[in-house]
Amino acid sequence: MNIGLLLCDDVHPELQKIYGNYPEMFATLLQQVEPSIELTTWRLIDMEFPSSVDECDGWIISGSKHGANDDLPWIAPLEAFVRVVFEQKKKLVGICFGHQIIAKALGGEVVRASQGWGVGMSDNAVFSHPEWMQPDCTDFKLLVSHQDQVTSVPDSGAVLAGSTFCPNWMIQYDNCLLGIQGHPEFTREFSRSLLDLRRHVFGEDVYVRGLEALSDSTESQLVAQWVINFFRVFEK
Repeated sequence: MNIGLLLCDDVHPELQKIYGNYPEMFATLLQQVEPSIELTTWRLIDMEFPSSVDECDGWIISGSKHGANDDLPWIAPLEAFVRVVFEQKKKLVGICFGHQIIAKALGGEVVRASQGWGVGMSDNAVFSHPEWMQPDCTDFKLLVSHQDQVTSVPDSGAVLAGSTFCPNWMIQYDNCLLGIQGHPEFTREFSRSLLDLRRHVFGEDVYVRGLEALSDSTESQLVAQWVINFFRVFEK
């Protein structure tokens, strides 16, 4: 299975020296579950786009420090790409920013959340259990770092999981697109370093809350298995 990574940001240079960039993070995550997966990267931030939605078996949109509503030259073409993927019933998974851009592209709303920053660990309740969500569970934890949220879900979307802080945390669209607000590719060590790096941005209260939340374990491999299952179940 060849998965196309649509890269919407780079890891900060200081952290890249320790943890690598997002393509390495996603490759490590997915290959722990399915070693045969190949990852091909397009740097959307450099206006590098696939020529066709058929170039890969499935697609992942990465997270980003940018927002879905930012006026950047690559965001509108990305939204157009999402709509083509949806129309042609290809497979696409959006992570954090990617989750938000899918919702926006399909007619939903993304705003700066009044709750403020979501950092550290998110504890999410599962509302619906489609066949690909195996192993099954009633709740799960995953690392997060976001300020925007999906506040209006497109008509084609079904909310699968959420929390009090972020109700529309995971959304599936007509069996072909999936949005996940958290970061399965993050490790707790990387999240701790990211918190330290952005401490001045988050403010002390949010920073401390995020650090305390990192005492919990992340269920990234569970979510990685779901992502692989999602690609496989709806494979043509």
